Amino acid sequence: MQAASRHDTIVALATPQGVSALAIIRLSGADAISITGKVFKGRKLEDQPSHTVHLGTIGTPERPIDEVLVTIFKEPNSFTRENSIELSCHGSPVIIREIIKLFLSHGARLAEPGEFTRRAFLNGRFDLAQAEAVADLIHAETDNARQAALNQMRGGFSQQIKHLREELIHFASLIELELDFGEEDVEFAKRNDLRNLILKIQSYLNDLIASFDQGRVIKNGIPTVIAGKPNAGKSTLLNALLNEEKAIVSDIPGTTRDVIEDEITLGGITFRFMDTAGLRDTSDAIEAIGVSRTRESMKKASLILYLWDLSQTSFSEIQQEETQLATLGIPYLKIGNKKDKAPAALLEQLKDQSFIFISAATKENLEQLKESILATVGVKEVKQGDVLVTNLRHYQKLTETHAALSRVLEGLDNGITGDFLAMDIRQSLHHLGEITGQITSEDLLANIFSKFCIGK
Repeated sequence: MQAASRHDTIVALATPQGVSALAIIRLSGADAISITGKVFKGRKLEDQPSHTVHLGTIGTPERPIDEVLVTIFKEPNSFTRENSIELSCHGSPVIIREIIKLFLSHGARLAEPGEFTRRAFLNGRFDLAQAEAVADLIHAETDNARQAALNQMRGGFSQQIKHLREELIHFASLIELELDFGEEDVEFAKRNDLRNLILKIQSYLNDLIASFDQGRVIKNGIPTVIAGKPNAGKSTLLNALLNEEKAIVSDIPGTTRDVIEDEITLGGITFRFMDTAGLRDTSDAIEAIGVSRTRESMKKASLILYLWDLSQTSFSEIQQEETQLATLGIPYLKIGNKKDKAPAALLEQLKDQSFIFISAATKENLEQLKESILATVGVKEVKQGDVLVTNLRHYQKLTETHAALSRVLEGLDNGITGDFLAMDIRQSLHHLGEITGQITSEDLLANIFSKFCIGK
């Protein structure tokens, strides 16, 4: 986006495409109100106060398009801090198209992806971390994801980063001052105080960095592979978990030949369950591809539900398969299926082996399995005010900040001069500033906001 285009008046559909009862069209820019006033029959919009709603007709005298409600937001009291309009019309694609064409003909242009939020950031409405949280809030699929995004959008994370930067800036300025008195033996920045500050900041950074594991799970869900030998009941279990006939169930081994995926929410966490081809040696070329994909999926999973058909499996076979399973280094649950058909002797052997005994066909002990899945994942409920790192970019910048501060500590241990200390402190400030957008680039902004909805 060219710098001059930031002053254009932009327009976009803010609600999803398709037929609906109502739709909302947004405009933002210096001429948003005047452009709308040219094609709106009702009260003179430019004379109306901000945050008021007006009923009228949109179109031209010769060709009215629809009866609409127009909401006025005058700068700086709007989402973008520019003059803005939200026009509510009927949700016919024809009506939406004709209204947007009308605005374009009067000087507006189509908004780019995320341009409304980008303008809000550039106009100081919020910082970059909060802007990214807007996108996370829109795409939140669980209540935990919604709360995490809302907490970040309200600025909890940003305030912490701002506070850390302010403390570092204070010491950086003292060290810079020392450099101005290079020929004199002065120490404005007490080295012990600087060390204690850095240790305190690193301790807080450690908590933020550690929160990324939970934040990533809350935001992206947990890829969970259902694995086992053919006819262990994997497809039946997937259907039982989803409560629908998603996967084909058959007594014929090798029925599932590709990875079948679907999502459910358990305890506020999205699980992406993957039913996979049964693990066995096979001469069938297509089934062999499916088995290979199963093994690849297991390596990439965050959790494995491994099933054994207790009516067809010996204790030694279970031990052998579990040994191979453990080598993956991925959390897994041992599930004994068809418990109603299992030999009593085998059940006795397995009773102290942390097995979950189920019958996928009858859904027996399915709730116990769900509880075990949640316990294995160990994700806590997100509460108002909790600060979690959910964004990979933020995680990377926090780790880079931590590394830069470690170099400052190393420099203090080695007694290096203030100019080198200042260099590493400035580097840590740079990384923190990249999180909130105090230090940024056009390429970074283009990459972030290109992932937003057009109308946001």
